[in-house]
Amino acid sequence: MNTTPNLAVSASTAFGVVAVLAAGILVTVALLWAVRLGIGVRRREPRPPRPEEQPALPESGPVRATREMRAPNEMPRTGGARLTPHELHPTGGTPAADQQPGGRDPGSGDAAGPGGGA
Repeated sequence: MNTTPNLAVSASTAFGVVAVLAAGILVTVALLWAVRLGIGVRRREPRPPRPEEQPALPESGPVRATREMRAPNEMPRTGGARLTPHELHPTGGTPAADQQPGGRDPGSGDAAGPGGGA
């Protein structure tokens, strides 16, 4: 009876088992090293601020957004010459003389529907 093929199969199986175990141990060691590295980095970071160290509201209360109507800047007349960006004024314009929103009649439609007002 020839047992050489059986020995070869069992040897390759044993090698496969050892290879899988070695890879598992290697992954475990790498994960443990990464956790220890993360703990060390976390220790070097400054601590989070205490509640009394948090920023406080100003005495006047929360800051609110300012709403104002803006008038556009006029485009400079160049007689047909092309303008470059640095020749234009900053965007945003100036505060408009009339601060009432315009361009819409009460009861007229808009993008949401035909209007009709209450």
